[in-house]
Order: sequence, then structure tokens, then C-alpha cells
Amino acid sequence: MGFDPWDAAFVADPYPAYRELREQGRAVWWEATGQWLVPHYADVSALLRDRRLGRTYLHRFSHEEFGREAPPPEHEPFHVLNGNGLLDLEDPAHARVRRLVAKAFTPRTVERLVPAVRRLAGELVGRLRADGGGDLLTVVAEPLPVAVIAELLGVPEADRGLLRPWSADICGMFELRPDEETARRAVRASVEFSAYLRGLIAERRSRPGEDLISGLIAAHDEEGRLSEQEMISTCVLLLNAGHEATVNTTVNGWWALFRNPAQLAALRESRDPEKLSTAVDELMRYDTPLQMFERWVLDDIRIGDTVVPRGAEVALLFGSANRDPARFDDPDALDLVRADNPHLTFGAGIHYCLGAPLARRELEASFGALLADGVPPLRLVEEPRWRDGYVIRGLEQLLVEF
Repeated sequence: MGFDPWDAAFVADPYPAYRELREQGRAVWWEATGQWLVPHYADVSALLRDRRLGRTYLHRFSHEEFGREAPPPEHEPFHVLNGNGLLDLEDPAHARVRRLVAKAFTPRTVERLVPAVRRLAGELVGRLRADGGGDLLTVVAEPLPVAVIAELLGVPEADRGLLRPWSADICGMFELRPDEETARRAVRASVEFSAYLRGLIAERRSRPGEDLISGLIAAHDEEGRLSEQEMISTCVLLLNAGHEATVNTTVNGWWALFRNPAQLAALRESRDPEKLSTAVDELMRYDTPLQMFERWVLDDIRIGDTVVPRGAEVALLFGSANRDPARFDDPDALDLVRADNPHLTFGAGIHYCLGAPLARRELEASFGALLADGVPPLRLVEEPRWRDGYVIRGLEQLLVEF
């Protein structure tokens, strides 16, 4: 079976196909979407830091100059929202926005949230126990990061049910070749979410609080402040990136643990928080939630023997890079005490995930609550199915019992 992101069997286990890709070369042309696939760790790591690649090209070229078609006008609300977020900005705009966001989203902000994160994780696991089990995805994995981001942003509890559907609809556009219905849902969610945040920002301007939105409003330097659109796009990115990866790392990670019972037993017996942190990193490496990260080639670049021209698109295969034997010993083995583990799950370079410290804290709290003293061992009820979608890869559900 080769590389085929629309094939359910490939999505369920893409790693054999990645081995084949690594053997084929350092840059492999893929006709289906007109992209160069980059499967090796060293190349993915280097290209994430290479300024000849960009998440956008519009800071240097028009669509026509770059040889690309402009997106349909009806998709504009999605592209305005996405294009003003940190993930899709390039310098100098990226440096300015990230610097201002970092003034509000500080390590102290994350540490202040930790007690709430642990409390929420404990409450969610308590609900799962009270029912004797259930769907780990919907009972624990999804509610935790959404609640944490909502707490961070200052979203009232009554409104928090809106966030996950908006995020899911927007993230549908990050898959390969999204269809028109997916685009329509993403545009609608972009409009609704933006309008909601615009109201929340107006409220915080008149009544500032301790939340991140208030911090973003107050953040300034010699170059000025964030625009309202930049604040909206930042908040949406924090929700989308901050919860999709955490949700999928949780359920993909437990599925990996169930398939490696000796590793699970050793983790359960350990009471060392540092070992739990090491295990979380290994679960992120072993079954990466974000499998592919796309970049535009802004200037001709050589990858091995291949010159990839300006105007081309490369697909950096995180899932393959994190299983590359040239970088990781025995990469297809789950090793929860792996010490040398510079995985690329959070990216690298200027687009390294700003929310990585918070994501780690959430994952440690979630796994820690389910592995705590007095909590009976979890058992898998039935083998799970993978959701449609390859770029953001996760399970439909994970049914467990105690």
C-alpha cells in the first residue's frame, strides 16, 4: 500500500508507506495534489527553519506573480481569519504579532492555569468512572482542552458549547482537497466565531479581566498594538491548534498504550511526574496528531538531488519524520522512557507552537488523572475506527471501561 491519504487503511496505519517514501528519496513528487513530499527527519527539521519556504507567499508575491489562482471570493471570511493568525503570517508581520501575543500569553499565564487544568482533568475522569467507562474522546479528551482554552480566553461557561463545532468546521479546510460543503461550513464558522469574539473583545475593552483577551488588548510596544482582526485570529488559532492536537494525542496515545500493555503497566506503576512528561513526549512522537505541514517555496531550493522551484508546494511529513530511523533508535517501538526525543510534533523555527507548554500540561494532567492511585485500570471495549481526514489524524471514538 502506497501513500494515499484518502484510503482508510492508509489513514489507520500510514507508517509502512512512509518507510517506502523514505527509500524513494528526499523529495518525492506526488501528482494527486501537485506537491513534493518530504519524508526524512533531517530535511523536515531543516526546512521548517528555512526562510526560503513560507506558510504564505502573499507577503512577497501576488497570486498571479506566484502562478497560483486566488481563492474564490465566497471563501474570503475563512482566509481573512486564517491569514491573520500566527500560523500563516510571515515576517515581518509574524515577528510583530508573535512578540505582542507573547506579552499576554506568558509562561506565568500557563502556570496560573495548571491548578484549573488538573482540577478539570480530575472532574472529567470522575465522570468517566461514575459511568463505569464510556467514550474517552467525548468524555475526557475533547472537553478538557476546550474548557482550558475557554478559561484562558474568558469565554463564559454558557457559551463554551459553541467552540468545538466552530473549530471542527474551520479545521476541515486544512485537509487535502476539501470539497465545497467543507468550505461552506468553514466560512460559516469563521463568520460566526469572528462575530462572537468581536463582541467579547468589545466587552473586555470596557471591562478588562485577568483573561488572555484582556491581555491581548493591553499588549503594546513601540510598533503599536494588535489589530482587532489579529486578536480574533489569534484566539481562533489558540482554540484550533490548542485543542485538535491535544484531543488526538490523548486518544491516539491511549490506543497506542492499549496495544503496548507492558509499556502501559510500567507507566501505571511509576509515580514520577518527570517520567509521565517523558512518556507524553513519546506518545506525541509515536503517533503524531498533525501528519503533514505544507509550505510554499518562495525561492528555488535543493532537497537532495532535487531542485524544487519557486511557486511549488512542499508537504513536510511530520508522521514520517518522527519515525525516521536515521534520527530515532527503533522508531516503530513505543518507548515511554525514550530520553533522546527531539520530535517535530510542535514544529520548529518561527512557527514553533506557541501553545506547546500548555498542551504538555493538559496532556500530563489528563494521562495523570487516568493513571492516578486509586483509579482502576482502563480496558479497551472495542477496536476503534479512524476518522476521515489525514492531515489532522485521530480516532472517531475510544470506548473504554474500568
